[in-house]
Amino acid sequence: MTLLLLDSASLWYRAYYGMPDSLVAPDGSPVNAIKGFLDMSARLISQYQPSRILCATEGDWRPTWRTDLFPGYKANRVDDDGDEAEPDTLTPQIPILLDILDAFGIPNVGVDNYEADDVIATVGTRERGPTFIATGDRDLFQLVNDKRRVKVIYLAKGLANHDLVDIAWIARKYEIPGDRYALFALIRGDASDGLPGVKGIGEKGAALIANNFKSIEEALDAAHANDERLTPNLRKKLIESSEYISIAPTIVHCALDVPIPPMKFDIPKTPTSLDEIYRYKNEFNLGASIDRMISALGW
Repeated sequence: MTLLLLDSASLWYRAYYGMPDSLVAPDGSPVNAIKGFLDMSARLISQYQPSRILCATEGDWRPTWRTDLFPGYKANRVDDDGDEAEPDTLTPQIPILLDILDAFGIPNVGVDNYEADDVIATVGTRERGPTFIATGDRDLFQLVNDKRRVKVIYLAKGLANHDLVDIAWIARKYEIPGDRYALFALIRGDASDGLPGVKGIGEKGAALIANNFKSIEEALDAAHANDERLTPNLRKKLIESSEYISIAPTIVHCALDVPIPPMKFDIPKTPTSLDEIYRYKNEFNLGASIDRMISALGW
C-alpha cells in the first residue's frame, strides 16, 4: 500500500521554471507549469508504483501561529500586497491544474492556516508506509524514518537525477545522526524562509551540536552547564539565542496534528470521465502530458 505524497507547490514551481514558456494553450495562455507538473507526476507514479497518492497544497503559506511567534517567517517572500510573490504567468495555471487533478480523481488537500509541509507531515506520520514524499524542499528531511519506511524523493537536481533520501543519506550528507535533521536545521537556519537559526552558528557548529545532543533544549541546558562537549563560543551563541530557541521548534518543525478531513488516498483504477480529461487536453493543448498520466495510472 505504497503512499506517494506530492509537495504540490514545490513541484509546480520546478515545473514552471524547468519548462519553456513557449508552451501555451490555443488562446496563448501559458501551460508550462501544468504540463511539467503532469509529466513529473506521471514519472513518479510510473517509477514508484504507489497504490495511494495525495497532492498537498498550501492552506496558508505563512500560518498565523508561526508569524505571531516570529514575524520574519517568510517575510522575504511577501509582495507589496502582502501576498506571496509569485510569477504572473504561474498564478493562473494553478486552479486549472487542480481541476485537472480532480478530473483524474487524484486527491489534493490544503487546510486553512497550515502549510503543505504540515499536511504531508500529518499524513506521513499517520498512514502506514512505505511512504515517498516528492519535494524540492529539504525541510521535509525531518520526516525521514527508516522504521516507518518514510523516504523523501528529493528533486533539487531534477527528477532524472533525484536523490532518494533515507537516514543513511542524511548522515552521509551532513555528517550527523540521520534522525536529527530537524535539530540541525533549526540551528543552521534557512535564509529562504527568513529563519536566522542560532546567530553565529553555521553548518559545522550545527553538525557538532547535532552529533552530541538529541534536542535543542538539551544543548541549551548543556551550554548553561558549561558542558565541555560545546566550545566556549558555541555555549555563548546558544545562550545569546535563548529567546529564539524557545520559539524555533514550533516554527521549524512540521505540525503533526493538522485537522485533515476524512478521505481516501487510493489511486483511481478507472476514470470517472475520460471525456472531461480529454476536454482539458484539447482546451489547453496538453497533448502527451495527459496521455502520460493516463498511462501511468494504468487506464
